[in-house]
Amino acid sequence: MGNISLTETHVSRSSSMSLALRWKHENLRLILSLGLISIAMTFMFLVLLYGTATKSVSVVVNGQETVVHTKQWVLQRLLDEQAIKIGEHDEISAALNTKIKGGEKFVIEHASPIQLTADGKTTTVYTTARTVESALQDLHIALGDLDKVTPEPTASLTSGDEIKVVRVKKEIEEMTEPIAFDTEKKNDASILKGKEQVVQEGKEGVLLKKKEKTFEDGVLVSEAVVDEQVQSESVNKIVAIGTKNPVVVLSASSPSVDEIAKNGVKFGYKQILKNVKLTAYSAGVASTGKSKDSPGYGKTYTGTTVTEGRTIAVDPKVVPLGWWVYIEGVGFRRAEDIGSGVKGQMIDVYYDDESHANRFGTKSGFTVYIIGPKKPTEN
Repeated sequence: MGNISLTETHVSRSSSMSLALRWKHENLRLILSLGLISIAMTFMFLVLLYGTATKSVSVVVNGQETVVHTKQWVLQRLLDEQAIKIGEHDEISAALNTKIKGGEKFVIEHASPIQLTADGKTTTVYTTARTVESALQDLHIALGDLDKVTPEPTASLTSGDEIKVVRVKKEIEEMTEPIAFDTEKKNDASILKGKEQVVQEGKEGVLLKKKEKTFEDGVLVSEAVVDEQVQSESVNKIVAIGTKNPVVVLSASSPSVDEIAKNGVKFGYKQILKNVKLTAYSAGVASTGKSKDSPGYGKTYTGTTVTEGRTIAVDPKVVPLGWWVYIEGVGFRRAEDIGSGVKGQMIDVYYDDESHANRFGTKSGFTVYIIGPKKPTEN
């Protein structure tokens, strides 16, 4: 019988396995490369398939929306395809290199040129705003509370319109004005008639005014007084007007100024006194301080005996002693006496009855004619 060699069989099997392993090792890289190429080609095919697929997007231009079906996959190409131009100042909701997947909405606002006048300058600006108010916000033009805008902020805008902003400013200015004083005139019997004397000097007052000035773009357009206050009152000037009749030195040779008839008697007089004050006295103690037993009782300053119907006491500076006068409502009297209280245009009429003299009191408003040393007689 033949012998089977175990060693030879083992060698043969090992050689076959080595060959297979060596082949697998040598072709692994090739297999991997082919796999990667296959995957890449598949991906490229899918991309190509996706890029050429029709997609629906919404395009809104200046508020007008349109649904567009396109195979373009970049926004810029879609806009070119639709002949939509994007200017320097236009606004778009996405970048021009944005990839289109389908279902998007792209919003485009075209800017319009407008003339803007503000802060003393007029320029051409661009805005996508559709109202005056939104345009000013878009252009970052801040408005003050008093500023004026033309047209109205709510007005619509179209290309080429003009917006004018007027800056309004108001200022309060304080100023003072003099308050004129008045002149008061007061009669003064201690000053000769025709004379005046300043008793109190006048002084102007001060009026504080607040004036509101309105400026438009730096130019004064209006001003108005909004408040007034008296800061100091004026002081009136007071002038005393003399009413005192001048003292006339009368003498027997003084000419008569006129003639008059009273109670059937015509006479000339040298002076007339107006608004003379009358009082009354008697020879008794109440008037003279003398009793019937006193020396000189009943005697006048001129040495005559007091006589009712004749004797009067006067101021010798006004009526010369010994002269006759005519008192309206009383009659002819002779200046024979004086008295400490009889001054100026005042006459004290003598009465025998002391009680009557006491009741007489003081009477004003009498007219007295100064005649002279001789008593007029009836013709």
